[in-house]
Amino acid sequence: MSGTRERAGSAADPAGQSPTSESPELAGHNRISTQALTSVAQAAAAETFGVQPSEVRVSFSDDAGQLAIALATPIRVPGLSSVLGDAGRVGRFGGSIWQRTIAAKKGVLDQVGYLTGSQISKVDIRITGVRQQHKGGLG
Repeated sequence: MSGTRERAGSAADPAGQSPTSESPELAGHNRISTQALTSVAQAAAAETFGVQPSEVRVSFSDDAGQLAIALATPIRVPGLSSVLGDAGRVGRFGGSIWQRTIAAKKGVLDQVGYLTGSQISKVDIRITGVRQQHKGGLG
């Protein structure tokens, strides 16, 4: 998906709150660029997975008039040797990589949808690597 996403009068306005010609203070078009959508998705994913936004790759596709997001990102995990001594560290990080990835789908979908006003249909996540958290992290 390239270019810009127009909110008014599109599938991204499910509440039917598009401005009308009777509202001069709301006249005109608002557009959210692909770069802005990408930045928001990168920030949401980076926060969720404990990595830098620059490490998150984002792509978009049309899904029957809604926006589908595909993420490729590393994930922060506890130091592997520390897990051997304290298996509870995995739980304090939010669970296994699988559990955290499943939970992240809804969080990213909700955050990006709320912040941009876009109708997000789904979020696909591919974990590309791990970043080990050593001393000073959770747990």
